[in-house]
Amino acid sequence: MSLFKQLFIAICLLMLVNFTGSFLVGLESSREQQVNQLRSHAQDAATALGLSLTPHVKDQPMMELMVSSIFDSGYFESIRVMDPVSGEVLVESSGIPVTSEAPQWFAELVRLQPAVADAIISDGWRQAARVEVVSHPLFAIDKLWKSALGSLLWLSLCGLLSICLGVLLLKRQLRPLDYMVAQSNAIARREFLSLPDLPKTPEFRRVVAAMNQMVEKLKALFAEEAARSEKLRAEAYQDSLTGLANRRYFDLQLQARLHEEEHACSGLLLLLRINDLGGLNQRLGGQRTDQLIKSVAQLLKQQLSSTGERGCVLARNRGGEFALLAPGVDREEAEQLAENLLSALASLQATGASDVQPLAHLGLTLFQPGDHAAQLFQLADEALATAGSQPLQAWACAEGQVQVAQSDERKEWYQLLDEALTQQRFQLFSQPVVSAADGRTVIHHKVLARLLDRDGTALAAGRFLPWLERFGWSARLDLVMLDLLLKQMASHAAPMALSLSGASLRDPQVQAQLLARLRQQPQLAGRLTLELDEDQLPEQSVLESLTQQLRELGFDLALQHFGGRFSMIGNLARLGLAYLKVDGSYLRAIDEENDKRLFIEAMQRAANSIDLPLIGERVETAGEWQVLKDLGISGVQGRLFGEPALWQ
Repeated sequence: MSLFKQLFIAICLLMLVNFTGSFLVGLESSREQQVNQLRSHAQDAATALGLSLTPHVKDQPMMELMVSSIFDSGYFESIRVMDPVSGEVLVESSGIPVTSEAPQWFAELVRLQPAVADAIISDGWRQAARVEVVSHPLFAIDKLWKSALGSLLWLSLCGLLSICLGVLLLKRQLRPLDYMVAQSNAIARREFLSLPDLPKTPEFRRVVAAMNQMVEKLKALFAEEAARSEKLRAEAYQDSLTGLANRRYFDLQLQARLHEEEHACSGLLLLLRINDLGGLNQRLGGQRTDQLIKSVAQLLKQQLSSTGERGCVLARNRGGEFALLAPGVDREEAEQLAENLLSALASLQATGASDVQPLAHLGLTLFQPGDHAAQLFQLADEALATAGSQPLQAWACAEGQVQVAQSDERKEWYQLLDEALTQQRFQLFSQPVVSAADGRTVIHHKVLARLLDRDGTALAAGRFLPWLERFGWSARLDLVMLDLLLKQMASHAAPMALSLSGASLRDPQVQAQLLARLRQQPQLAGRLTLELDEDQLPEQSVLESLTQQLRELGFDLALQHFGGRFSMIGNLARLGLAYLKVDGSYLRAIDEENDKRLFIEAMQRAANSIDLPLIGERVETAGEWQVLKDLGISGVQGRLFGEPALWQ
């Protein structure tokens, strides 16, 4: 039983005891008063009647008349005139009044006895008769009943008012306890709340101050671990001068686009090289040259942001060379991107570059899944050399051995995807996510999308997702996949996880449709987790609202491909996420590269401090699994534990 209920019951019992005692004392006091009044009433009536009958002691009819008159005018049980010697009744009137306001049970409860009084009727010096008057207690009982009702109503009103005031006071005084409960629940949801205004009650004040201190300590520890993890990530995967990704991170992402089934796709590899960097360094000095490199990096980021290219990876290879990976970009779009970049770079010519040659040259090459990274970089270098030898154009594109007719590819993908989305021509593949401790216990199954080509071939998501994003159809795919999944989950008991695109969350109408579909399937609550990509998160307010609505419906939210923006985990902590899936590029060969291990170890400590499970993606070797198991990672996903298969 809660403390509030206990105190409330105690107040009610106290008021009941107080009310009962006051009522009984008041009733007993009134009863004694009424007894005295009955006696006085009887004695007064006997004395008055005795004096009135003295002149008529020998007139029997007059005595009867006077006795009847007195009897009828008051509450008497009997009036008798008796011979003082023999006790013979000379005159008598008796009866019981029939009108009473008090119920019979009340009369039996108070048990008022009739009052008896007498008086002597004299005839000279001789006692001629004796008058005996018995007062009936009915009128006294009626007065007691009215008095009891008044006391009951007054004490009930006072008691009710006292209880209401007590409840309000209790709620006010116990409010810090409710907030402490909210603090504890918030910690379970990875939130850190502090009560700014300490209560005035000394006991509660000490407890709330201690809770605030604990919350601030947890918050500081989490922030410290998050900062350490971000520092390790920056040292391992970030260029210290420009803040862009380094060559190591770029190679990891390129390998994923070329060889991993779920991420493999076609696209563009672009190399940008600042001309005569050594000469610029001699003419401008090292500090100004570094500033020029940072300006170029900032300009490239701004240009990519303005064009709306998603999933791009921009890195600084070395010196004045930059690399860009743009999935889903075709030949025509690659040429337009090169022209835009060169046009933007022209604004930096005044910083000291030669007026004869452009500030930088671009080398482009288009890739397909299965290509080799070394060959692509060789082609890009050849394109750079070609661009440097051209007097009029500062970019060149080197064609690989196999190139698709780019003019027709966009049209073909448009028609294929439009038909597939309209006809829901997709298959649900799944891959198990298992416990890292034993590699067998299934945590959930990850749903993977496969597009059925016109000839029935199942195409992996990496092949068509970039085109969906370019056509603005990612939200359409989310709705189709959710419909297919909810329909199939009705006949399965396994917990599932489904990816959503950022486009669905940025569109309020699509988000409303997603929630409406989930609201119609309450029986699936607790079995479905929706996953978002780290680089496609909406605004914080939108994300918090979505998390709250999903929690009310019984569904969970999680992040996948996490790691590149670990500094944002402070904002994600209060969302109550189900888990974080660490991008597989940070886990590749973690058993051989110690800096990766240090980064994941720091990430695990930060996540563990807020009780947020980590799951490793694309775990392919037993060595990687062993390291993750030693670090305490909750779950793993990859071909080592199960190939993606058609979910039936």
